[in-house]
Amino acid sequence: MVPNLSTEEVTIDFTGVPTIPTGKRDLQKLELALIVGTLYSPEVIELIKDPVERATWIDSLAIAAGALARQKAGYSLRQIAEELGRSEMSLRAHLSGKTKAGQLVLKTYERLIRGELKIVAPFISTIRSRREMELEDMLRQLELEKLNCQESLNRLSEELSRVKAELEIVKRSLEEKEKVINEIKELLKSA
Repeated sequence: MVPNLSTEEVTIDFTGVPTIPTGKRDLQKLELALIVGTLYSPEVIELIKDPVERATWIDSLAIAAGALARQKAGYSLRQIAEELGRSEMSLRAHLSGKTKAGQLVLKTYERLIRGELKIVAPFISTIRSRREMELEDMLRQLELEKLNCQESLNRLSEELSRVKAELEIVKRSLEEKEKVINEIKELLKSA
């Protein structure tokens, strides 16, 4: 059964993110805003639809965003390269907008400066139908009944074992009494 879907919009407002970070926390906020803001741009969403290219694009965007955030915080190119583990040449290409990832991150930064960086993303949730909820209730009831039946089976199994043990005792007792009766019959025959 296909569940009903409900779509809401979730808005993420990055207007409070500092464009010139003064500390590590501000740097992290700016870097995150650049990554998320760029990832949710229509152009990037189209680019990352290809699963083969997705990892490359996400990595490139993350590096470009990290480089730009650190540059705005006043890091030297050497410091950025050491922190991000990339060559100065590749970072220079991102920061100057010579790479597509660099261009996209720079556009996101410009939107942030203008106070326009807000992401409206669809949030899809499922709505369970009444029938699905009824079936889930029935399933829970059946599982409870199964558990009760298993407990009853265990009790009956124990009772059967106890009765078999008592039966064995009675059987041995009868065999002993039959033996005594046979001995008495033999004595009566010989007398």
